[in-house]
Amino acid sequence: DVQLQASGGGLVQAGESLRLSCAASGLTFDDYVIGWFRQAPGEEREGVSCISKRDGNTYYADSVKSRFTISSDNSKNTVYLQMNNLKPEDTAVYYCAAYGSICTAVSELYDYWGQGTQVTVSS
Repeated sequence: DVQLQASGGGLVQAGESLRLSCAASGLTFDDYVIGWFRQAPGEEREGVSCISKRDGNTYYADSVKSRFTISSDNSKNTVYLQMNNLKPEDTAVYYCAAYGSICTAVSELYDYWGQGTQVTVSS
């Protein structure tokens, strides 16, 4: 069974940082793209970032470029999302997901999803 475990959310003030983790099991890490998505109440799910170990490609939504950094630790089968200079508009439930192709923000393509982790940024 493929399992994705997202963690690291919390309540922070604007300008602070958080690091989210997505621990994956049951899949060959190098063969999968891991993506981060977020969904705020009443909003559509948004692709935030993704990383492909196969070709090294990454993707960032315009809203998070220069503030968020995605990385991976193969030894731990874990992908991280470092979020700096957080803004109130970053408040959402963050999900990690996996599928076996190219890095993309199209959530419908992802096969496996973890439970969400809540990020709340106060102003």
